[in-house]
Amino acid sequence: MVKPLPRLRLQGFNNLTKALSFNIYDICYAQSEEERQRYIAYIDEKYNADRLTEILTDVSEIIGANILNVARQDYDPQGASVTILISEEPVIDKKQAGKEIISDAVVAHLDKSHITVHTYPETHPDNGIATFRADIDVATCGVISPLKALNYLIESFESDIVIMDYRVRGFTRDIKGKKHFIDHKINSIQDYLSKPTRERYEMIDVNVYQENIFHTKMHLKDFDLDTYLFEEKSKNLSFKERMKVEQRLKREIEELYHGRNLVD
Repeated sequence: MVKPLPRLRLQGFNNLTKALSFNIYDICYAQSEEERQRYIAYIDEKYNADRLTEILTDVSEIIGANILNVARQDYDPQGASVTILISEEPVIDKKQAGKEIISDAVVAHLDKSHITVHTYPETHPDNGIATFRADIDVATCGVISPLKALNYLIESFESDIVIMDYRVRGFTRDIKGKKHFIDHKINSIQDYLSKPTRERYEMIDVNVYQENIFHTKMHLKDFDLDTYLFEEKSKNLSFKERMKVEQRLKREIEELYHGRNLVD
């Protein structure tokens, strides 16, 4: 839960924008071209636009936001995108009391608050590595916080690596005219992770406190080869094959986690 500062008495609307961004990676080894194609088909089905819409709808409920509009798309040959426009309060057209009618002007104003996800399944043609990346952004304006959905989003995807950025932008004014550049306490994104998640992952932070910028990246602590094999079991591989596959997978994890290619 977000730890609020003493309740602010504001001049008007809370103009602080809180943005939480994820890169989530699932990594797999699929030995043959046929297996790699089946992996892509599996991911495309598991995380199609309908499923992603369900996940983002749950996120909206968790953070206490109201959904204004949903746009979704499955792509050919692979991947999907969903964008949900949200607001902090239900929007009611005062001209038609009691009816929740959203005008174009209101939608244009509220598009500062949104949730988006884009997926990128791909395979390597030579070394058997298959990866699935999901980019997720939750941006809110007002008192609702995207941090409330942190654990749910990590658990909703097969998250081998998670890279997160959280930033509070802008300012709001209290009734005395004083600017406030943040309205809650935070030392690290890790503060908002559940205990089971913290126990499963290795994590490092790069934070710029004076700018209200927080960066955390994490990868699974334990390496179990069977969890990375698609349609195969490690017991069916020779010792030499297991070593080769483990080396390729660990290299992929290391490069994605650090965001750079390893030198041979």
